[in-house]
Amino acid sequence: MSQTLRQSKIIDLIKQKGYLTIDELVAELDVTPQTIRRDLNQMAKRGEIERHHGGAGPASSTENTEYQTRKIQYHTEKHRIAQQVAAHIPDHSSLFINIGTTNETIAQALLERKGLKVVTNNLIVASILSAKPDFTVIIAGGEVRSRDGGIVGEATRDFVHQFKLDYGIIGISGIDDEGSLLDFDYQEVRIAQAIIANSRYVYLAADHSKFGRSAMVRLGNLEQCSALFTDQKPSDKLTALMEQAQVQLYLC
Repeated sequence: MSQTLRQSKIIDLIKQKGYLTIDELVAELDVTPQTIRRDLNQMAKRGEIERHHGGAGPASSTENTEYQTRKIQYHTEKHRIAQQVAAHIPDHSSLFINIGTTNETIAQALLERKGLKVVTNNLIVASILSAKPDFTVIIAGGEVRSRDGGIVGEATRDFVHQFKLDYGIIGISGIDDEGSLLDFDYQEVRIAQAIIANSRYVYLAADHSKFGRSAMVRLGNLEQCSALFTDQKPSDKLTALMEQAQVQLYLC
């Protein structure tokens, strides 16, 4: 088993069972304790798990992984998701795009479209899309966060409420098995809620690491989305919920 696959498996096991000891992980993955310790130390450094003496547990539910780390995590998966999302955005349509590294990748993929009108509270997304002469890019007002170029605050939320657009593309930090959409920043969540309320169709873009991940602020429920774009099939419980709510699933 490759290191990448093994570490992905460790994340899945921790999501399913919570805290796991090194001995339990050794038994599950059939590798040496030294290999598991090395994996856990690397993953903890990237913010994917929380390291404890003798084992590991889920990452903190109060603080997100550092932006530069998130930017390089699951790069291949994000690229596949971005291509699928862009393929479902018609030329000459209007859309919101909010904060997130997956949405930055989607912005790159959207450069293949024509005549888009985009409202965003993400300076990086605005910079990417403004390079296309036939696009109209509108930046929301508010406070700019230095760590990721996100724009947040009450003024940002009020700005979003001035529009009614065809599509809303949103990212998320966590999705639990009840379908709750979870994030870390209350201000960011309020803006995402405004995007959902003012979009005719809502596209949620989330790689598999978001399934079962904890975060302290509830944004809403997966039932409010038109479609989920992801790289691995969600749990049976989440899949059943999506089928009942008629949320389209696109596996990228």
